[in-house]
Amino acid sequence: MEGPLQTFVHVCHENGQWMSRLPEKLWDIPLYNLALPGSHDTMTYCLDKSSAVSGNESKLVKFLSKCLPCIVHPIIMKWSITQVLTVTEQLESGVRYLDFRIAHKANDPSMNLYFVHMVYTTVTVQVVPTLRTMWHLGHQVIVSYEEEVELEKHCELWPPIPYWWGNKTSTRALIRYLERMKRMGRPGKFFVAGINLTENLRYILVHPFGSLKKMTLQSLPCLKIWIKQQYPGQKKKCINIIAGDFIGNNDFVKDVIELNTKINPPLHCQSELEQIAFNSQLPNL
Repeated sequence: MEGPLQTFVHVCHENGQWMSRLPEKLWDIPLYNLALPGSHDTMTYCLDKSSAVSGNESKLVKFLSKCLPCIVHPIIMKWSITQVLTVTEQLESGVRYLDFRIAHKANDPSMNLYFVHMVYTTVTVQVVPTLRTMWHLGHQVIVSYEEEVELEKHCELWPPIPYWWGNKTSTRALIRYLERMKRMGRPGKFFVAGINLTENLRYILVHPFGSLKKMTLQSLPCLKIWIKQQYPGQKKKCINIIAGDFIGNNDFVKDVIELNTKINPPLHCQSELEQIAFNSQLPNL
């Protein structure tokens, strides 16, 4: 971490089992009505410093990276890394939504797939082959995919989960965007409120010694207040998944998890459970 913005990055193992520790009254609440902590651009902790710029970037960025690699590449790295905890550490810290960007390297003769955010990662994508293997290992996962063509080919994939991306450099502007989206109403199922700020060329030029890390850490106090004001649930202005950058900083994960203490199950759900419990106690006649 840099200078006065230094904060302690840690893995809070107490949050690793938070779902199993939810009160029983929340066990029948749909997952898309709970507050779930997530990480934006999950795999950027292992970006390859020697990697070429990804094929999705603009021609200008590719050109500058080729012509002035010693100058441009370090800048790209400063504004591409969004996480410092490994994916295992993120899961152990309580994160339950992971944002993977997967791509094949251009002109790569192998069939390897990499994670990517402006540049490619050092690790490749390892795909678990069968459901039986996952069940044997006790893994449980929902995979949402954005490409409609692939969704039609693979019925086991979930449709895209909407991501509220503000594309803002200012914390206040980001919060205004999120509040505007809430007023429009939450989607019916899973969705993500992204609290990640996004740089642009002007911001980078005005902050030549900046980085996405500095940008994020400056925003955390205001975003922490916003998070604590949220409510999970099915109502119009309720939230579901909240995803951020550098999730090991501050108490982001804990703050999101604690939002679930605000949930009161609908009375009809409680009455149904009470009726089931009552019926189970009746003698067989």
